[in-house]
Amino acid sequence: MNFQSASRAQLEAAEAELAQQYQAHQSSGLSLDLTRGKPSTEQVELSSSLDGILAGNYISEEGVDLRNYGGLDGIPGMKRLFAETFSIDVSRILIGGNSSLTLMYQSALFALQFGLGGEGSAWNQESGEVKFICPVPGYDRHFSVCEHLGIKMIPVAMDENGPLMDEVESLIKADPMIKGIWCVPRFSNPTGCVYSDEVVDRIAALAGIAGNNFRVFWDNAYAVHILDDEAKELADVFVSAKKHGTEDSVLIFGSTSKVTFAGAGVAFMAASSSNLAAFKRHLGFSSIGPDKLNQQRHINLLKDATGFKAHMTQHAAILKPRFDIVEKYLIEGLAGSGIASWLKPQGGYFVSFDSEPGLAKQIVAMAADAGVKLTPAGATFPYGHDPKDANIRLAPSYPSLEEIEQAMAIFVVCVKLATVRKMLNA
Repeated sequence: MNFQSASRAQLEAAEAELAQQYQAHQSSGLSLDLTRGKPSTEQVELSSSLDGILAGNYISEEGVDLRNYGGLDGIPGMKRLFAETFSIDVSRILIGGNSSLTLMYQSALFALQFGLGGEGSAWNQESGEVKFICPVPGYDRHFSVCEHLGIKMIPVAMDENGPLMDEVESLIKADPMIKGIWCVPRFSNPTGCVYSDEVVDRIAALAGIAGNNFRVFWDNAYAVHILDDEAKELADVFVSAKKHGTEDSVLIFGSTSKVTFAGAGVAFMAASSSNLAAFKRHLGFSSIGPDKLNQQRHINLLKDATGFKAHMTQHAAILKPRFDIVEKYLIEGLAGSGIASWLKPQGGYFVSFDSEPGLAKQIVAMAADAGVKLTPAGATFPYGHDPKDANIRLAPSYPSLEEIEQAMAIFVVCVKLATVRKMLNA
Protein backbone atom coordinates (compact mmCIF):
# COMPACT_ATOMS: atom_id res chain seq x y z
CA MET A 1 0.00 0.00 0.00
CA ASN A 2 1.29 3.43 -0.96
CA PHE A 3 0.37 5.54 2.04
CA GLN A 4 1.04 8.78 0.19
CA SER A 5 -1.74 8.13 -2.34
CA ALA A 6 -4.19 6.45 0.06
CA SER A 7 -7.60 7.94 0.85
CA ARG A 8 -8.50 8.99 4.36
CA ALA A 9 -10.78 5.97 4.70
CA GLN A 10 -7.92 3.67 3.71
CA LEU A 11 -5.62 5.37 6.21
CA GLU A 12 -8.17 5.04 9.00
CA ALA A 13 -8.62 1.33 8.25
CA ALA A 14 -4.85 0.84 8.20
CA GLU A 15 -4.50 2.70 11.51
CA ALA A 16 -7.05 0.45 13.21
CA GLU A 17 -5.35 -2.72 11.98
CA LEU A 18 -1.85 -1.50 12.82
CA ALA A 19 -2.92 -0.36 16.29
CA GLN A 20 -4.24 -3.85 16.97
CA GLN A 21 -0.95 -5.40 15.82
CA TYR A 22 1.04 -2.98 17.92
CA GLN A 23 -0.97 -3.74 21.06
CA ALA A 24 -0.38 -7.45 20.51
CA HIS A 25 3.38 -6.82 20.34
CA GLN A 26 3.22 -4.70 23.50
CA SER A 27 1.56 -7.50 25.42
CA SER A 28 4.08 -10.14 24.29
CA GLY A 29 6.66 -9.08 26.91
CA LEU A 30 9.67 -9.08 24.59
CA SER A 31 13.03 -7.52 25.51
CA LEU A 32 15.21 -7.17 22.40
CA ASP A 33 18.26 -4.98 21.85
CA LEU A 34 19.40 -3.60 18.48
CA THR A 35 21.23 -0.59 19.89
CA ARG A 36 24.91 -1.22 19.12
CA GLY A 37 26.90 -3.12 16.52
CA LYS A 38 28.40 -5.75 18.77
CA PRO A 39 29.68 -9.05 17.39
CA SER A 40 27.44 -11.97 18.30
CA THR A 41 28.53 -14.78 20.58
CA GLU A 42 29.01 -17.01 17.54
CA GLN A 43 31.38 -14.45 16.05
CA VAL A 44 33.63 -14.01 19.06
CA GLU A 45 33.77 -17.80 19.42
CA LEU A 46 35.58 -17.89 16.08
CA SER A 47 38.61 -16.54 17.95
CA SER A 48 38.41 -18.69 21.07
CA SER A 49 41.73 -20.34 20.22
CA LEU A 50 43.46 -17.06 21.16
CA ASP A 51 43.38 -18.41 24.70
CA GLY A 52 46.56 -20.42 25.08
CA ILE A 53 47.66 -19.99 21.46
CA LEU A 54 51.18 -18.91 22.48
CA ALA A 55 51.72 -22.24 24.26
CA GLY A 56 54.45 -20.75 26.44
CA ASN A 57 56.43 -19.23 23.56
CA TYR A 58 56.90 -15.56 24.42
CA ILE A 59 59.72 -14.76 22.01
CA SER A 60 58.93 -13.03 18.71
CA GLU A 61 60.34 -13.99 15.32
CA GLU A 62 62.88 -11.22 15.81
CA GLY A 63 64.01 -12.68 19.14
CA VAL A 64 62.29 -10.09 21.33
CA ASP A 65 60.91 -11.17 24.72
CA LEU A 66 57.30 -10.05 24.41
CA ARG A 67 56.78 -10.14 28.18
CA ASN A 68 58.99 -7.12 28.78
CA TYR A 69 58.80 -3.37 28.26
CA GLY A 70 59.36 -1.64 24.92
CA GLY A 71 58.00 -1.63 21.41
CA LEU A 72 56.04 1.61 21.62
CA ASP A 73 54.82 1.31 18.03
CA GLY A 74 54.19 -2.46 17.99
CA ILE A 75 56.00 -5.60 16.88
CA PRO A 76 57.03 -6.12 13.23
CA GLY A 77 54.84 -9.17 12.69
CA MET A 78 51.66 -7.31 13.64
CA LYS A 79 52.62 -4.38 11.41
CA ARG A 80 53.10 -6.77 8.50
CA LEU A 81 49.74 -8.44 9.13
CA PHE A 82 47.85 -5.14 9.01
CA ALA A 83 49.96 -3.84 6.12
CA GLU A 84 49.18 -6.90 3.97
CA THR A 85 45.49 -6.98 4.90
CA PHE A 86 44.81 -3.26 4.40
CA SER A 87 47.29 -2.75 1.51
CA ILE A 88 49.36 -0.16 3.36
CA ASP A 89 53.13 0.23 3.36
CA VAL A 90 54.42 -1.39 6.55
CA SER A 91 56.64 1.64 7.28
CA ARG A 92 53.52 3.76 7.80
CA ILE A 93 51.97 1.61 10.53
CA LEU A 94 51.88 2.03 14.31
CA ILE A 95 50.23 -0.62 16.50
CA GLY A 96 48.15 0.46 19.47
CA GLY A 97 46.12 -1.28 22.14
CA ASN A 98 42.73 -2.86 21.64
CA SER A 99 40.88 0.24 20.39
CA SER A 100 41.23 2.33 17.23
CA LEU A 101 38.92 4.85 18.92
CA THR A 102 41.67 5.42 21.49
CA LEU A 103 44.16 6.13 18.69
CA MET A 104 41.70 8.54 17.07
CA TYR A 105 41.09 10.34 20.35
CA GLN A 106 44.82 10.57 21.02
CA SER A 107 45.49 11.88 17.51
CA ALA A 108 42.85 14.59 17.86
CA LEU A 109 44.08 15.50 21.36
CA PHE A 110 47.74 15.63 20.30
CA ALA A 111 46.92 17.73 17.21
CA LEU A 112 44.80 20.09 19.29
CA GLN A 113 47.12 20.55 22.26
CA PHE A 114 50.65 19.88 20.97
CA GLY A 115 50.53 19.65 17.18
CA LEU A 116 51.46 16.90 14.75
CA GLY A 117 53.37 19.14 12.35
CA GLY A 118 56.17 20.49 14.50
CA GLU A 119 56.50 23.54 16.71
CA GLY A 120 53.58 25.95 16.48
CA SER A 121 51.31 23.42 14.72
CA ALA A 122 48.86 22.89 17.59
CA TRP A 123 45.34 23.77 16.53
CA ASN A 124 44.59 25.62 19.75
CA GLN A 125 47.48 28.03 19.15
CA GLU A 126 45.59 29.62 16.27
CA SER A 127 43.06 32.37 16.86
CA GLY A 128 39.61 30.99 16.35
CA GLU A 129 37.37 28.05 17.16
CA VAL A 130 38.63 24.68 15.95
CA LYS A 131 36.09 22.89 13.74
CA PHE A 132 35.60 19.49 12.07
CA ILE A 133 33.50 18.43 9.08
CA CYS A 134 31.20 15.60 10.16
CA PRO A 135 29.48 13.67 7.33
CA VAL A 136 25.97 12.65 8.41
CA PRO A 137 24.52 10.30 9.27
CA GLY A 138 27.73 9.26 10.99
CA TYR A 139 29.39 7.54 13.93
CA ASP A 140 28.35 8.87 17.33
CA ARG A 141 31.74 8.09 18.90
CA HIS A 142 33.48 10.44 16.45
CA PHE A 143 31.09 13.16 17.46
CA SER A 144 31.71 12.43 21.15
CA VAL A 145 35.46 12.92 20.65
CA CYS A 146 34.89 16.35 19.14
CA GLU A 147 32.38 17.36 21.78
CA HIS A 148 34.68 16.25 24.61
CA LEU A 149 37.62 18.19 23.17
CA GLY A 150 35.56 21.30 22.48
CA ILE A 151 35.82 21.01 18.69
CA LYS A 152 32.83 22.48 16.86
CA MET A 153 31.15 20.07 14.48
CA ILE A 154 29.81 21.04 11.05
CA PRO A 155 27.47 18.42 9.56
CA VAL A 156 27.55 17.71 5.83
CA ALA A 157 25.13 15.33 4.16
CA MET A 158 26.14 12.11 2.41
CA ASP A 159 24.80 10.18 -0.54
CA GLU A 160 25.61 6.70 -1.83
CA ASN A 161 29.07 7.92 -2.94
CA GLY A 162 30.12 9.51 0.37
CA PRO A 163 30.13 13.10 1.67
CA LEU A 164 28.80 15.80 -0.65
CA MET A 165 32.17 17.13 -1.69
CA ASP A 166 31.05 20.43 -3.26
CA GLU A 167 29.78 21.48 0.16
CA VAL A 168 32.83 20.09 1.98
CA GLU A 169 35.23 21.97 -0.28
CA SER A 170 33.23 25.19 -0.10
CA LEU A 171 33.22 25.12 3.71
CA ILE A 172 36.94 24.36 3.96
CA LYS A 173 37.94 27.07 1.48
CA ALA A 174 35.96 29.62 3.46
CA ASP A 175 37.21 28.72 6.95
CA PRO A 176 40.88 27.95 7.78
CA MET A 177 39.84 26.86 11.29
CA ILE A 178 38.26 23.70 9.88
CA LYS A 179 41.06 21.35 10.88
CA GLY A 180 39.67 17.92 10.13
CA ILE A 181 37.06 15.65 8.62
CA TRP A 182 35.76 12.33 9.93
CA CYS A 183 35.45 9.56 7.36
CA VAL A 184 34.27 5.95 7.51
CA PRO A 185 35.07 5.25 3.87
CA ARG A 186 34.11 1.61 3.33
CA PHE A 187 30.73 0.36 4.54
CA SER A 188 30.20 3.66 6.30
CA ASN A 189 28.64 3.75 9.75
CA PRO A 190 25.64 3.71 9.49
CA THR A 191 24.74 4.00 5.78
CA GLY A 192 26.98 1.18 4.54
CA CYS A 193 28.06 3.20 1.51
CA VAL A 194 31.54 2.88 -0.03
CA TYR A 195 33.16 6.17 -0.95
CA SER A 196 33.53 6.53 -4.72
CA ASP A 197 36.95 6.88 -6.32
CA GLU A 198 36.19 10.54 -7.05
CA VAL A 199 35.22 11.25 -3.45
CA VAL A 200 38.36 9.53 -2.13
CA ASP A 201 40.50 11.62 -4.48
CA ARG A 202 38.80 14.88 -3.53
CA ILE A 203 39.14 14.13 0.19
CA ALA A 204 42.84 13.40 -0.29
CA ALA A 205 43.20 16.82 -1.95
CA LEU A 206 41.48 18.79 0.84
CA ALA A 207 44.69 19.79 2.62
CA GLY A 208 45.64 21.75 -0.49
CA ILE A 209 42.71 24.13 0.02
CA ALA A 210 42.46 23.98 3.83
CA GLY A 211 44.15 26.00 6.54
CA ASN A 212 47.36 24.84 8.15
CA ASN A 213 47.63 21.39 9.75
CA PHE A 214 44.44 19.95 8.32
CA ARG A 215 43.94 16.20 8.94
CA VAL A 216 41.70 13.55 7.39
CA PHE A 217 40.62 11.04 10.07
CA TRP A 218 40.14 7.96 7.86
CA ASP A 219 38.42 5.44 10.13
CA ASN A 220 38.48 2.33 7.95
CA ALA A 221 36.87 0.22 10.68
CA TYR A 222 34.72 -1.94 8.39
CA ALA A 223 37.06 -2.43 5.42
CA VAL A 224 37.29 -6.21 5.92
CA HIS A 225 33.70 -6.74 7.09
CA ILE A 226 32.27 -7.87 3.75
CA LEU A 227 28.77 -9.32 3.37
CA ASP A 228 28.68 -9.50 -0.42
CA ASP A 229 31.51 -10.90 -2.55
CA GLU A 230 30.62 -8.28 -5.18
CA ALA A 231 31.13 -5.43 -2.72
CA LYS A 232 32.83 -2.38 -4.17
CA GLU A 233 36.51 -1.90 -3.45
CA LEU A 234 37.79 1.30 -1.82
CA ALA A 235 40.35 3.45 -3.62
CA ASP A 236 43.73 3.93 -1.88
CA VAL A 237 43.65 7.33 -0.20
CA PHE A 238 47.44 7.36 0.20
CA VAL A 239 47.88 7.02 -3.58
CA SER A 240 45.70 10.08 -4.12
CA ALA A 241 47.40 11.96 -1.31
CA LYS A 242 50.81 11.32 -2.87
CA LYS A 243 49.52 12.64 -6.19
CA HIS A 244 48.25 15.82 -4.50
CA GLY A 245 51.25 16.26 -2.21
CA THR A 246 49.07 15.92 0.89
CA GLU A 247 50.38 12.71 2.48
CA ASP A 248 50.91 14.42 5.84
CA SER A 249 47.18 15.16 6.04
CA VAL A 250 45.96 11.53 6.12
CA LEU A 251 45.57 9.43 9.27
CA ILE A 252 44.17 5.93 8.76
CA PHE A 253 42.73 3.83 11.59
CA GLY A 254 41.56 0.24 11.96
CA SER A 255 41.47 -2.67 14.38
CA THR A 256 40.46 -6.25 15.02
CA SER A 257 37.76 -5.19 17.48
CA LYS A 258 35.02 -6.90 15.45
CA VAL A 259 37.41 -9.47 13.99
CA THR A 260 38.53 -11.32 17.14
CA PHE A 261 37.60 -10.24 20.67
CA ALA A 262 35.91 -6.84 20.76
CA GLY A 263 37.46 -5.92 24.11
CA ALA A 264 40.83 -7.53 23.53
CA GLY A 265 41.82 -6.91 19.94
CA VAL A 266 44.63 -4.94 18.32
CA ALA A 267 44.38 -1.49 16.73
CA PHE A 268 46.58 0.35 14.24
CA MET A 269 47.18 3.80 12.84
CA ALA A 270 48.79 4.45 9.46
CA ALA A 271 50.32 7.81 8.62
CA SER A 272 53.30 9.58 7.12
CA SER A 273 56.69 9.32 8.83
CA SER A 274 56.41 12.85 10.21
CA ASN A 275 52.97 12.20 11.68
CA LEU A 276 54.14 8.93 13.22
CA ALA A 277 57.22 10.59 14.72
CA ALA A 278 55.10 13.33 16.31
CA PHE A 279 52.48 10.88 17.56
CA LYS A 280 55.11 8.59 19.12
CA ARG A 281 56.83 11.53 20.78
CA HIS A 282 53.61 12.56 22.51
CA LEU A 283 52.55 8.96 23.20
CA GLY A 284 55.84 8.20 24.91
CA PHE A 285 54.89 10.37 27.86
CA SER A 286 51.91 8.12 28.70
CA SER A 287 52.99 4.65 27.57
CA ILE A 288 56.06 2.42 27.46
CA GLY A 289 54.39 0.13 24.96
CA PRO A 290 51.21 -1.80 24.09
CA ASP A 291 50.39 -5.44 24.84
CA LYS A 292 52.91 -7.26 22.62
CA LEU A 293 51.70 -10.67 23.78
CA ASN A 294 48.24 -9.93 22.44
CA GLN A 295 49.77 -8.84 19.15
CA GLN A 296 51.59 -12.17 18.88
CA ARG A 297 48.40 -14.05 19.72
CA HIS A 298 46.72 -12.36 16.77
CA ILE A 299 49.63 -13.13 14.47
CA ASN A 300 49.41 -16.81 15.46
CA LEU A 301 45.65 -16.87 14.89
CA LEU A 302 45.30 -14.87 11.66
CA LYS A 303 48.80 -15.54 10.26
CA ASP A 304 48.66 -13.39 7.10
CA ALA A 305 46.29 -11.55 4.75
CA THR A 306 44.96 -14.86 3.40
CA GLY A 307 44.25 -16.14 6.89
CA PHE A 308 42.65 -12.81 7.81
CA LYS A 309 40.33 -13.03 4.79
CA ALA A 310 39.38 -16.63 5.59
CA HIS A 311 38.54 -15.60 9.16
CA MET A 312 36.31 -12.80 7.87
CA THR A 313 34.53 -15.21 5.53
CA GLN A 314 33.41 -17.09 8.63
CA HIS A 315 32.14 -13.83 10.13
CA ALA A 316 30.16 -13.10 6.96
CA ALA A 317 28.48 -16.49 7.11
CA ILE A 318 27.15 -15.56 10.56
CA LEU A 319 26.29 -11.93 9.80
CA LYS A 320 24.68 -12.12 6.37
CA PRO A 321 21.55 -14.05 7.44
CA ARG A 322 20.89 -11.34 10.03
CA PHE A 323 21.08 -8.58 7.44
CA ASP A 324 18.96 -10.63 5.05
CA ILE A 325 16.20 -10.73 7.66
CA VAL A 326 16.31 -6.96 8.06
CA GLU A 327 16.12 -6.46 4.31
CA LYS A 328 13.29 -8.97 3.98
CA TYR A 329 11.10 -7.20 6.54
CA LEU A 330 11.84 -3.76 5.15
CA ILE A 331 11.00 -4.83 1.60
CA GLU A 332 7.90 -6.83 2.49
CA GLY A 333 6.59 -4.24 4.91
CA LEU A 334 7.67 -0.90 3.46
CA ALA A 335 8.78 -1.17 -0.17
CA GLY A 336 6.43 0.91 -2.33
CA SER A 337 4.82 2.54 0.71
CA GLY A 338 6.33 5.95 -0.03
CA ILE A 339 7.12 6.51 3.64
CA ALA A 340 10.62 5.10 4.14
CA SER A 341 14.03 4.69 2.53
CA TRP A 342 17.17 2.73 3.31
CA LEU A 343 20.37 1.46 1.71
CA LYS A 344 21.16 -2.25 1.51
CA PRO A 345 24.76 -2.52 2.75
CA GLN A 346 27.31 -4.85 1.17
CA GLY A 347 29.35 -4.87 4.36
CA GLY A 348 29.71 -3.33 7.79
CA TYR A 349 27.45 -3.63 10.78
CA PHE A 350 24.47 -1.36 10.25
CA VAL A 351 21.43 -0.49 8.21
CA SER A 352 20.61 3.21 7.98
CA PHE A 353 16.86 3.80 7.81
CA ASP A 354 15.04 7.07 7.11
CA SER A 355 11.42 7.57 8.10
CA GLU A 356 9.20 10.47 7.17
CA PRO A 357 10.60 13.69 8.74
CA GLY A 358 9.63 14.26 12.35
CA LEU A 359 9.00 10.61 13.22
CA ALA A 360 12.29 8.96 14.16
CA LYS A 361 12.10 9.73 17.88
CA GLN A 362 8.48 8.63 18.00
CA ILE A 363 9.24 5.36 16.19
CA VAL A 364 12.15 4.58 18.52
CA ALA A 365 9.96 5.31 21.56
CA MET A 366 7.13 3.15 20.24
CA ALA A 367 9.52 0.29 19.56
CA ALA A 368 10.88 0.55 23.11
CA ASP A 369 7.35 0.37 24.50
CA ALA A 370 6.89 -2.83 22.51
CA GLY A 371 10.11 -4.36 23.82
CA VAL A 372 12.67 -3.38 21.14
CA LYS A 373 15.55 -1.09 22.06
CA LEU A 374 17.02 0.86 19.14
CA THR A 375 19.88 3.35 18.89
CA PRO A 376 18.50 6.71 20.10
CA ALA A 377 17.16 8.85 17.29
CA GLY A 378 19.63 11.63 16.56
CA ALA A 379 22.69 9.61 17.65
CA THR A 380 23.99 9.60 14.08
CA PHE A 381 24.25 13.42 14.07
CA PRO A 382 26.50 15.87 15.93
CA TYR A 383 25.19 16.84 19.37
CA GLY A 384 22.51 14.16 19.01
CA HIS A 385 20.38 16.43 16.83
CA ASP A 386 18.97 15.17 13.55
CA PRO A 387 17.32 18.29 12.05
CA LYS A 388 14.86 16.14 10.10
CA ASP A 389 14.27 13.68 12.96
CA ALA A 390 14.25 10.91 10.36
CA ASN A 391 17.34 8.71 10.67
CA ILE A 392 17.38 5.45 12.65
CA ARG A 393 20.40 3.13 12.85
CA LEU A 394 19.57 -0.58 12.93
CA ALA A 395 22.23 -2.90 14.36
CA PRO A 396 21.33 -6.57 13.74
CA SER A 397 24.67 -8.24 14.48
CA TYR A 398 24.23 -9.31 18.11
CA PRO A 399 20.70 -10.72 18.49
CA SER A 400 19.77 -14.23 17.39
CA LEU A 401 18.01 -14.79 14.06
CA GLU A 402 14.71 -15.34 15.86
CA GLU A 403 15.14 -12.16 17.86
CA ILE A 404 15.84 -10.14 14.71
CA GLU A 405 12.69 -11.56 13.11
CA GLN A 406 10.66 -10.45 16.13
CA ALA A 407 12.33 -7.05 16.35
CA MET A 408 11.88 -6.23 12.67
CA ALA A 409 8.22 -7.25 12.71
CA ILE A 410 7.67 -4.77 15.54
CA PHE A 411 9.80 -2.09 13.90
CA VAL A 412 7.83 -2.18 10.65
CA VAL A 413 4.52 -1.91 12.51
CA CYS A 414 5.87 1.07 14.48
CA VAL A 415 7.00 2.85 11.30
CA LYS A 416 3.64 2.34 9.62
CA LEU A 417 1.53 3.24 12.63
CA ALA A 418 3.49 6.40 13.45
CA THR A 419 3.29 7.51 9.82
CA VAL A 420 -0.42 6.83 9.38
CA ARG A 421 -1.24 8.69 12.57
CA LYS A 422 0.81 11.66 11.42
CA MET A 423 -1.06 11.70 8.09
CA LEU A 424 -4.44 11.48 9.78
CA ASN A 425 -3.55 14.35 12.10
CA ALA A 426 -2.15 16.58 9.36
